[in-house]
Amino acid sequence: MTTFGRKPILDVASSLGLDAAAVRPLGADKAKVMPAAADAPLRDDARLILVSAVTPTKAGEGKTTVSVGLADGLNRLEREVAVCLREPSLGPVFGIKGGGTGGGKAQVEPAADINLHFTGDLHAISAAHNLLSALIDNDLHFAARGREGTTGLAPNTVTWPRVVDVNDRALRSVVVSHGKRVERASRFDITAASEIMAVVSLASSLEDLRARLARLVVGWQGPGGANPGAAVTAADLGAVEAMVALLKDALLPNLVQTREGTPAFVHGGPFANIAHGCSSVVATRTALAHAREVVTEAGFGFDLGGEKFLDVKMRQAGLWPHLVVLVATVRALREHGGEGEGALERGLAHLDRQLANVAAFELPAVVAVNVFPDDTEADLAFVEAHCAARGVVVARVTAFTDGGAGGEALARQVLEVLDADTQQARAPHFLYPDDAPLRSKIETVASRIYGAGSVSFSEEAATTLERLEASGHRGLQVCMAKTHLSFSDDPKAGGLAEGFDLHVREVRLSAGAGFVVAVAGTIVTMPALPFEPAAVRMHVESDGTVRGLMQNEG
Repeated sequence: MTTFGRKPILDVASSLGLDAAAVRPLGADKAKVMPAAADAPLRDDARLILVSAVTPTKAGEGKTTVSVGLADGLNRLEREVAVCLREPSLGPVFGIKGGGTGGGKAQVEPAADINLHFTGDLHAISAAHNLLSALIDNDLHFAARGREGTTGLAPNTVTWPRVVDVNDRALRSVVVSHGKRVERASRFDITAASEIMAVVSLASSLEDLRARLARLVVGWQGPGGANPGAAVTAADLGAVEAMVALLKDALLPNLVQTREGTPAFVHGGPFANIAHGCSSVVATRTALAHAREVVTEAGFGFDLGGEKFLDVKMRQAGLWPHLVVLVATVRALREHGGEGEGALERGLAHLDRQLANVAAFELPAVVAVNVFPDDTEADLAFVEAHCAARGVVVARVTAFTDGGAGGEALARQVLEVLDADTQQARAPHFLYPDDAPLRSKIETVASRIYGAGSVSFSEEAATTLERLEASGHRGLQVCMAKTHLSFSDDPKAGGLAEGFDLHVREVRLSAGAGFVVAVAGTIVTMPALPFEPAAVRMHVESDGTVRGLMQNEG
């Protein structure tokens, strides 16, 4: 009888056809995959499965738990499978959400290490980002003293912030070089919102990483510069090679495993509401080179993370998924339906809207109902009947309590849909073409995916868009930065909002990542801690075991 459980990391690598020379073990249970293995050709029979979800509620719907449970379920069906997940940020770990490694019996391991320092990738990204910040202010310092050879960067045009990987609202607005000739306003973002996080997650190779870093725009030349109004880049500051030195190991995918021994690549960690919300391209390509079925997830609901996964990550990676698993829960649908009698029935309209969003990309969908202990059989059956009446395949998932066995039903349904699909070689179907105006791209996402009736732009945002169009950045994708709790830019509007005005208050250029960030509503790129942060509930036992990393864990 086949047994499922944790293995030595070299055995996990071997199950993917990777020998000892293809990985660099970091202790007994983590490894970096070396470039030769990461650059291997994709398998002809590989199939990519995207796990997304309905718009989340504050309690969370267990998308990572379902992703792990599906992968473990496929493993139990003796499929060659791997799962690709994002690296958790310390912000949610110490804030309100808790760890990001799944839940219950459907987790990736070693969970405590992954949720804390892991392989040091986020620290390297923070260091590279802040090195560039230091070089910017060093350039401004000597320019203010009349030294030749500076970039001509105007202090009041600097767009590059600093980062730290904890939630800290006090750092949202800061003054740097206080009392000096180049004193200026700035901010801190959380590391997951750093453009360097996006760059590492989207880069396909070391050379691609180097080229992307060189394109990072930090501000614009002032009247005294050699070319007033021109962008100033990391390359202009001579920062690129030092940043590559800090990031070369962070670019290598991290190989770990689930509790049942299924190979897992946990690499890259951009947030979906303030960045593009997907694990790394290099991890996805590595998995597709060594596994038949590859399960991956995008952050938050399909309208936010799913759209960016397809329009941004897949476009830049030259890949396309074969199927979307849409995670839903009874409690989320009830919350979207509002209070009172009939809440679940009303909330199913939200599920229908997210399924329509999947269909907008011409992809088949399977609904995964993540079962919670307080769900009633009547409610679960009601959701299943709703899906069946619309011809949508649906399966219950109990992976939190049952591990891979609780993901087998979903795994069987996924395989059935994949095997029956007559369009296995699906052509990518993006929402907008590369050459559309940036404003048009934003309006397309807002209307077709969010259901907005209109899009308005602040004067600052409109001016920035005009400047970016004029400076040759039209071909970039758009990355919407907005609340994850609603289709709209109002977190209290819920999952049935439609016909609203989406207000874009700020536009940020991420030339290295290859997209433009449109900030809508009051979304912030430095989250805050709640009144009772998870950090205050943590404790370390005498043997070094850390407790309290996961939500609701004592």
